[in-house]
Amino acid sequence: MFDKIMVAIDKAEITNKLLDATVEIAHNKQTQITLVNVSQDYVSNGMTYVPENFLEDILNEMEKASWEQLHQAKSKLNSAGINPETIHLKGDPGYEILNYARETEQQLIIIGSRGLRGVKGMMLGSVSHKVSQLSSCPVLIVH
Repeated sequence: MFDKIMVAIDKAEITNKLLDATVEIAHNKQTQITLVNVSQDYVSNGMTYVPENFLEDILNEMEKASWEQLHQAKSKLNSAGINPETIHLKGDPGYEILNYARETEQQLIIIGSRGLRGVKGMMLGSVSHKVSQLSSCPVLIVH
């Protein structure tokens, strides 16, 4: 049914559920799977006493952690017989996921829910909510 599926991974606690859903959907099909992780492209310097190279180091560590998450997720899918592409993006996660999905004509986005509810969800927003509302393709939100 879906030939191109994008899986937006984030935190490890939900990633396994996302990958399990991906295996179930893509199993025994010629489906192109793309694993995507987005890290921030800036850290605001609100404290004047923090050296600029420290903030740069934080961004580098975030990117390194992003690639590690992608590598671990790819290994799990490889063990299930699926060879996904891995993409690391920088910026606002919701925007980057939507933009990449649109540019590459994805047919399904699989994304996790952090479970933000009530006031916290209203104030902080939710990447999965934003993606589900603005996506031009179906979105599967895994809890």
